[in-house]
Amino acid sequence: MADAAEGKLLWEPTKEFQTQSNMYAYMRWLAERKGLQFVTYAELWKWSVEHSADFWATIWEFYNVKASRDYTQALTGSEMPGMRWFEGTELNYAEHVFRHAASDHPAVLFQSERQPLAELSWGELRRQVAAVAAALRAMGVERGDRVVSYMPNIPQSLVAFLAVASIGAIWSSCSPDFGSPSVIDRFSQIEPKVLFAVDGYQYGGKAFDRRAVVAELQAALPTLQRTVFVPYLDRAAQPDGLSNVMLWDAALAHTGELMFAQVPFDHPLWVLYSSGTTGLPKPIVQSQGGVLIEHLKAIGLHFDVKPGDRFFWFTTTGWMMWNMLIGSLLLGGTALMYDGSPGWPDMNRLWQFAEQAGMAFFGTSAGYLTACMKAELEPGTTFDLSKLKAIGSTGSPLPPEGFDWVYDRVKRDLWLVSVSGGTDVCSGFVSGCPLLPVYSGEIQCVCLGVYAQAFDVDGNAVTGVMGELVITEPMPSMPIYFWNDPNNERYRASYFEMYPGKWRHGDWVVISDRGSVVVYGRSDSTINRMGVRMGTSEIYRVVESIPEVIDSLVIDLEGLGGAAYMPLFVALKDGVTLDEALAKRIKTLIRDALSPRHVPDDIFVIPEVPMTLSGKKLEVPVKKILAGVPVVKAANPDSLRNPYMLDYFADLAGQLPKKQ
Repeated sequence: MADAAEGKLLWEPTKEFQTQSNMYAYMRWLAERKGLQFVTYAELWKWSVEHSADFWATIWEFYNVKASRDYTQALTGSEMPGMRWFEGTELNYAEHVFRHAASDHPAVLFQSERQPLAELSWGELRRQVAAVAAALRAMGVERGDRVVSYMPNIPQSLVAFLAVASIGAIWSSCSPDFGSPSVIDRFSQIEPKVLFAVDGYQYGGKAFDRRAVVAELQAALPTLQRTVFVPYLDRAAQPDGLSNVMLWDAALAHTGELMFAQVPFDHPLWVLYSSGTTGLPKPIVQSQGGVLIEHLKAIGLHFDVKPGDRFFWFTTTGWMMWNMLIGSLLLGGTALMYDGSPGWPDMNRLWQFAEQAGMAFFGTSAGYLTACMKAELEPGTTFDLSKLKAIGSTGSPLPPEGFDWVYDRVKRDLWLVSVSGGTDVCSGFVSGCPLLPVYSGEIQCVCLGVYAQAFDVDGNAVTGVMGELVITEPMPSMPIYFWNDPNNERYRASYFEMYPGKWRHGDWVVISDRGSVVVYGRSDSTINRMGVRMGTSEIYRVVESIPEVIDSLVIDLEGLGGAAYMPLFVALKDGVTLDEALAKRIKTLIRDALSPRHVPDDIFVIPEVPMTLSGKKLEVPVKKILAGVPVVKAANPDSLRNPYMLDYFADLAGQLPKKQ
């Protein structure tokens, strides 16, 4: 990948690929039904953000949203937050999932480290959801009650969620790799009535019994009335030490027709959480209708998912991409679920799954793709990927080398869909478009209905230079509120404090004059050396291109009251030491590839980079710790994958250059 360069043309859709896409069908429908003629995607996007209410009304109509009551108008209000969508209507998210039930393709394909590929038919999915919904109603679960899950990415999680949504209750989920304090921090805020929980899970070939953790959850959540126990790790497992338990098989034994409670468009569907790296996680509430219509657009138009398409995203139930994965069912897709480590028994595991499952869309993280690149995998020659039409990448910026690797080592005729968005909207702000070419290191477009702009320090929209990502028009899946947030104070402070009436997301981006986007990392962890700003991803790209470097973390302490000081932390391959020659090579490469201003003041070797449970580098909390903030105030250890690393940075803080 030595010739990797940002902006290099890597792929162009054929005419056939374009005309068979949902995006093309939507544009043709607009022309035929609404008299709206758009030649280019740029023209379509401009109309979608300048006529927001009209645009979302056409998505409603194009996808034939089923409602028991009509809406009065698509959008009410004039300033974010507080705008209201599709007032007067009533519908149900789960009902839309089953609108595409079919006998010619399964609803779900599932595989785990312990279980070979299995499928769940649409008929069986409906039967199980009806049974679990009946069980929940028998427990007294009603519209608005909270039901929480401590289960991995398995079909039982999907069944439980759809049952909850069908009743009009509110879903919330944590992955079982979360420790009890982290889960309690989340679930205690919303006072759940019922908990779904597994006995344990397997990851990387190792079994983890979680029954003791489930007992801790029961003890810490006084509002819990029942726990539905799913023997997953061991099918013969018993709910030892647990109280008020119903076994999963007993829930499935209930009978009755699947009914769908009709709820207002803005009725809560689920509660998602921010990463929780500082303070209590934000409990983000999104609506049934808002998620429904956003996912129809995002998954249908920007991912081009059609009935029968086998759609996969590697995720846990604690990441918003799980919610996007199950959203593929809204389009009639087959949801592909995998539970386990992507690197066990080796890094080829998910590519093997792609072959076995006949995957059409392979969604994963940028970190996984770059790890495959560093492991020198060649999936395209090792596996039959003839049915694969697209790869999705999110979680962090994918560097140009990652783009090139996909086209050189996976498949030449492939649509690479790089996406960036957030848990906050459970979708993307910038994403793919089947009508547009793919350029190395660039996200293809700003999404329809998303008025994303890059703002400079004076709050002016800029093109071609780095700016703050700001959304200037509302989206239906923006939070309806945060749980327990009187007067929306925390909500407003999170997004609208810097630019009143405009959503500041906290990313640095460049939007090009052709409409493509490059994300450079979090704006609050951006490197600002002598007035020259740079996203951390640019430095990681350079440093991690060195074969001896496994991972890296860069922190800029300028602006926190200390001396202008930028340390670089590197995790090295086994047997490699940071000698003078390697340190010089790192600094020279940064100097040559980026600028002399961004050469680190010092380089430190660390065992591993501290990360959140969802795999994001812990830039801002480490920045605070190095600036002297106590660990307990800078980060929540229970939300981290490797909390023991925080002590290293706390010890180092006292050795850094004195404040000026």
